[in-house]
Amino acid sequence: MKHLISIKDLSREEIEFLFNLTDRVKKNPPAYADRLKGMTLGLIFEKPSTRTWASFQAGMNELGGESLYLGPHDIAMGKREEVRDIARVLSSYLAVFVLRTFLHRTITEFARYSAKPVINGLSNISHPCQALTDVYTILETFGKKDAAKINVVYVGDGNNVLNSLLLLFAKTGLTLRYATPRDFAPKAALLKTVKTLARRSGAKISAFTNPREAVRNAQVIYTDVWASMGEENQAEAKKKNFRGFQINQNLLRGAAENVKVMHCLPAHRGEEITNQVMEGSHSLIFQQAANRLPVQKAILLYLLTSIGSNLEVK
Repeated sequence: MKHLISIKDLSREEIEFLFNLTDRVKKNPPAYADRLKGMTLGLIFEKPSTRTWASFQAGMNELGGESLYLGPHDIAMGKREEVRDIARVLSSYLAVFVLRTFLHRTITEFARYSAKPVINGLSNISHPCQALTDVYTILETFGKKDAAKINVVYVGDGNNVLNSLLLLFAKTGLTLRYATPRDFAPKAALLKTVKTLARRSGAKISAFTNPREAVRNAQVIYTDVWASMGEENQAEAKKKNFRGFQINQNLLRGAAENVKVMHCLPAHRGEEITNQVMEGSHSLIFQQAANRLPVQKAILLYLLTSIGSNLEVK
């Protein structure tokens, strides 16, 4: 049994397998329509969700399975009942779980006691499903040939999304530059892990505090909200720290002519990204969002069937 709690849980070969499987699922959905028949997915969410909830539920349904949503008022993990007790009980009913939590340790504790696979649908330090979709979208757009030469730049907060992107780029030998305000960079422990992984894979990871320097000749510019869910009380203060980090037409002028812009959504238009960029010809945002569905389906198939037993797509 495998879990997907962090990109660290996947080898480079498993990541490449998931991308190849996503291609197959996306091109021929009927071929996988009954693979998860008789199985039920548990969606345990402490936070609101649009794409994660909808893509996993739709994906499970399209693979022949069913879904059960348990929101914060339904289950109250750790308050009404201990996480370990919930994990033991629900894993005797359900086939797989997606957890979306405030604290990463809630997911790791649930997985420790669960008899079924657990997927991280977002925590305060990791968002692996989003990162997998992002890199899949980049490779789909630019092609896998010479993938290491694609100049991808993340501009914004050193949050859970950037953490997962750093791990994924470092594992797969790709190139990522990231620009964050000095006090909002990723944690030193994570960067140490990323450095070790990059040394093995040949990935090129570079840090900046000046977004204009970072986006020079960029082919992809990626951003996220400055204040994540649970940080609403920091929103106004963060606006001051992130001046100059907005993705707008002026910033795009320093990038490659046909630069693509990505955002994991939801977006705060007028803050980290302008409406003009979101709706403009450079935007890859809604293709990126659409790809959440085939990527989630590939993840479910990998964890719940023997399809990936020898890492060959069948």
